[in-house]
Amino acid sequence: MAGILKVDQVQSDSNLSFNIAGSNVAFMNATSLQMAGSNISLGGTNVFTSGKLVTSAQPTGAVLQVVQTVTNSTYSVNSTSMTATGFIGSITPTSASSKILVSINGGQFRYNPTGGAEMQELLYRSIGGGGYSQIVGDLTEIIISPANGIFAVPHSLVYLDSPATTSSVSYQPYLKSTSGPITTYFNLASVYVTMTLMEISA
Repeated sequence: MAGILKVDQVQSDSNLSFNIAGSNVAFMNATSLQMAGSNISLGGTNVFTSGKLVTSAQPTGAVLQVVQTVTNSTYSVNSTSMTATGFIGSITPTSASSKILVSINGGQFRYNPTGGAEMQELLYRSIGGGGYSQIVGDLTEIIISPANGIFAVPHSLVYLDSPATTSSVSYQPYLKSTSGPITTYFNLASVYVTMTLMEISA
């Protein structure tokens, strides 16, 4: 005969163990319910290993980690060729299938031309400490300056990258001026610019 036991509370002066088929699978004390062992599976899928959440068990689109680099330093270039700005953000993906959402915001993207001109920005990437290479096929920002005077705008750059690695990945914007070697500022001192890197489960 099957029966149902209904209680309002289960109380014990020491740890209360839960057993299935004679094996301890969990225990509870006054503050927490803890699973015994290092691996936990649900529906045949391992979701915890050595007490850590398994990356592959996360749904597609889940944010696995976030790294942010913030600075108010001055970064400038003076070239008609794409030149490194020196502003770098790095992240180490937990899975080679993950995507990295790169976002650069704020700061002051600026220069002071003598005539109508254009400054261009591309996003470059380095994997495992190697050299930087362009990862965006088209320009991520194109700013047309007025004929004269200072032209300045905040950054607004977003790119979803697929580095396909678990090595450290570094991102760095590169700049150039298209109208002669005019000093172009990626950022000016006292103005804060951020680079946020988010690992997204694929």
